[in-house]
Amino acid sequence: MKTTDYIRSMLKRLPRGYVFTYEDFLVDVKSKEATIKALNRMAKSGKIAKLSKGKYYKPEQSVFGDLAPEQYQVVKDLLEVNNKTIGYLTGLSIYHQLGLTTQVSNTIQIGKNEVRPTFQRGRYKIAFIRQKNTITKENIPHLQLLDAIKYVKKIPDTTIAKACIRFMAILKEKSIEEIKTMVRLSLKYPPSTRALLGALLQEIGEDKYLERLQNSLNQITKYPIEGVSQVVGTTDNWNIE
Repeated sequence: MKTTDYIRSMLKRLPRGYVFTYEDFLVDVKSKEATIKALNRMAKSGKIAKLSKGKYYKPEQSVFGDLAPEQYQVVKDLLEVNNKTIGYLTGLSIYHQLGLTTQVSNTIQIGKNEVRPTFQRGRYKIAFIRQKNTITKENIPHLQLLDAIKYVKKIPDTTIAKACIRFMAILKEKSIEEIKTMVRLSLKYPPSTRALLGALLQEIGEDKYLERLQNSLNQITKYPIEGVSQVVGTTDNWNIE
């Protein structure tokens, strides 16, 4: 079977929006150069779309034209290697998913233990924040929420007070074991993040692990997070002003 015919056959099995490279076709196609040329020809003809150098996808079509792939697909090689989780999506895309903002962005933020400089991938700017905790699939939702609490002042199209109301609604849905995990993970976040988490948990009546948070804080340090006291009555206990 010719290289182009083989690639066409394989492409039929791939879902729309799935990002792939020439390496996805090299199990049976031995010629790297022929594969790359065939994919580039298909991209030029519009049969597939090119995300960035060496990365392609089958676009999902809508009445407004071709849709870009999901952000996970755009950066999946930066999130998992050989079935091991090495990063996670955070930032604006996650704030949007959590119901904290209506804004979306062409910047994709990734949390990783080892960060790298910001770079461009197609229409997207890929940026990184350092995560001090071990990253696992199980703790990603907790890390994403902790990131949002940490950067609450930077969440666009909302207020800190509105964000805190949403944080408390999310925290109320978590089990006591999940709260325990969040508290443990928060110990590697800045003191202001731990203080705000403590105030939010105390406000909703989740007090089992508050002592651990209190003991991790300097009792004379003040944390200026304007707007929290409008919706949270426990700010004085956590030196939030």
